[in-house]
Amino acid sequence: MKIARYLATAAAVAVLATGARAECTFENDVPVSISAAGFAAWNAVTAAMQECGNVTVELSQDFQEKQATGMAARPSLYTMGGVANSSMVPLLNAGLIRPLDDLVARYGQHLSPQQLIRVDGQIMAIAMMVNAQHLMYRSDIFADLGLEVPTDYDQLIAAAQVIRDAGVVDYPFGAPWSTTWLIFADIYLGYGGSFFADGFQPAVNNETGLATLARMAELTEYMDPEYLVSDSTYVQQQLQNGRVAMANLWASRAGAMNDAAESKVVGLVEFASAPASGPGTLPAATLWWDGVVIARNVTDAEAEAAFRVAMEGLDTEMANANPEAAIWIIPGFEPGPIAAGAAATAQNGALPYPASTHMGLMQQAIADNIGAFLTSGMAAEATLAQIEADYLESAREAGILQ
Repeated sequence: MKIARYLATAAAVAVLATGARAECTFENDVPVSISAAGFAAWNAVTAAMQECGNVTVELSQDFQEKQATGMAARPSLYTMGGVANSSMVPLLNAGLIRPLDDLVARYGQHLSPQQLIRVDGQIMAIAMMVNAQHLMYRSDIFADLGLEVPTDYDQLIAAAQVIRDAGVVDYPFGAPWSTTWLIFADIYLGYGGSFFADGFQPAVNNETGLATLARMAELTEYMDPEYLVSDSTYVQQQLQNGRVAMANLWASRAGAMNDAAESKVVGLVEFASAPASGPGTLPAATLWWDGVVIARNVTDAEAEAAFRVAMEGLDTEMANANPEAAIWIIPGFEPGPIAAGAAATAQNGALPYPASTHMGLMQQAIADNIGAFLTSGMAAEATLAQIEADYLESAREAGILQ
């Protein structure tokens, strides 16, 4: 799945810094280098890093290949890398990046919990920005029907029933369920579930798994019957054309709601946090982040300098000087209206998507079996058991399990 890395409105952003910002708080005398993707957010962040001095920046669209090759060298050709959930995994699996716990303790006490990307208990990356699915809703329909903005799926389903009874749209709710594995993961994690136990053993055949499947089945009652082939573009168009009243949709699609060239609902769609899986739980959404890692094959002095430079690049002044370059999760960032839904989702405790090699096998097993549960009457218990069986087979073939 292709995850957009910044708001649609940021596509037109060519200038990096839109306002004055503080200079670097220290003078860096250790050479530091970073390889990252070539888009607006990384341009802004690395420009701020360079204010500290001795920072070499290489931004390109083939950064993943360059990072893997460069960080495998001894010493590493790059001190830092700009990564996302998925692009960190090869570096992690190859042992090319170092834990950051000690550096966070010394220089990163101000970082928010959502920024600390942990793998097996260790901080391996610092997140700076997110894309997430969150609630977009027709404010006019909600006002006409006297509805409150739902904060969990119980409330959303109740609102959907009122909207369906009123007959004001084709379907009350839309969401990109062509990626059913992600919908399952979002709701499952929102309920507090863990995909693995005792290392890499599967752990979805449980009460949380059953609750997740039940929730998914409930939601389908209020969606387009073609939900299993509804991707993000399809759902975006449903909302733009007035066919749905609510949608859980990627934040990167928010700007399109007010594009008069393609939207019939300009000014009528507002944005809120993703609903929680249930009352008192976390948002049913995962954060797809971009952030910084530090190479293992560098000296401790180089790693320390890189981390301090990174903290300067990821500071509040940079974020607020570049509000349209990304949905920043940097403390002190003040999001605009289009970013408000994703920011609220992060602030309400949504978890980063746990990308890893074994999670990739789990998501494939989920994708292979959810459709049968939703459309062919496969029992929930049997579905979860088959997901675990398929994962175990794949994990053994991959050498993850014996």
